[in-house]
Amino acid sequence: MPLISTTPMLEQAKREKYGIVAFNVHSLDSIYWVLEAAAEMKSPVILQTTVGTVKSLGAENIVKVATAAADFYQVPTGLHLDHCTDDEVIKKAIRAGYTSVMIDASKHPFAENVQQTKQVMDLAASLGINVEAELGKVGGVEEEIVVSEKDAQKAVPEECKEFVALTGVPTLAPAIGTAHGIYKGEPNIDFDRIEEISKLVDIPLVLHGGSAVPEEDVRKCVALGMSKVNVSTELKNAYSVAIREHFAAQPNSLDPRAYLQTAKEAAKEMVISKIKIVGSEGRISPLAIK
Repeated sequence: MPLISTTPMLEQAKREKYGIVAFNVHSLDSIYWVLEAAAEMKSPVILQTTVGTVKSLGAENIVKVATAAADFYQVPTGLHLDHCTDDEVIKKAIRAGYTSVMIDASKHPFAENVQQTKQVMDLAASLGINVEAELGKVGGVEEEIVVSEKDAQKAVPEECKEFVALTGVPTLAPAIGTAHGIYKGEPNIDFDRIEEISKLVDIPLVLHGGSAVPEEDVRKCVALGMSKVNVSTELKNAYSVAIREHFAAQPNSLDPRAYLQTAKEAAKEMVISKIKIVGSEGRISPLAIK
């Protein structure tokens, strides 16, 4: 099964009011355990990489492994480049075979964000590649991109409508009060803002900063039209903590097959729990793999 564009996948999710989780993968082996869990849940899924991961592993290597894993597990799978500010990295990902890319020009004024997004749309749309853009500024740290609490800004609904009309972008990540990373306190999600944006913009919305958001809040975001839910920190932490605990309990157990299996199982539990929360379990269908 080839990698597929996330556009029809997310459009179906929006119509049927469920979500699809985009899991950040940081190693080649993590691609396999994310898809293994998705296959067990019979759920479509999005593999997501940061620019740092692309530079570390290589776009071509990521695409080859993701394609092989999607074929092995027979899971409808999209491959997304997240939070990219560099046109050259976007072009490299597209040439390698990514099926979705995010141009993050949210730090720029509205007009510049529109211009940069249109340039990526001109490159990607004719190839059937999904494009994601951001309005407002999601707080927290996403590798090289750091937005302080005081600089975080929520998206303006009318600007979202204008932005989509001007760019034709098929997915939009509006800042609505979430943050990247693990929250210091309770997330302050602006549900009224999500609802207003959804009424003005007839495309799937994206929830950034999905790690550690309470289950009921994620479900409410999905019900209001946020069809893609990004999860990174929680997944990475589950994997790493399991390895740490393995060595704390068994300091002389140095066989990678043992400690990596332990980490894999912990990460798979996290993947499965997130899939259940967004309601994509059992959602594999002919439409999703077109």
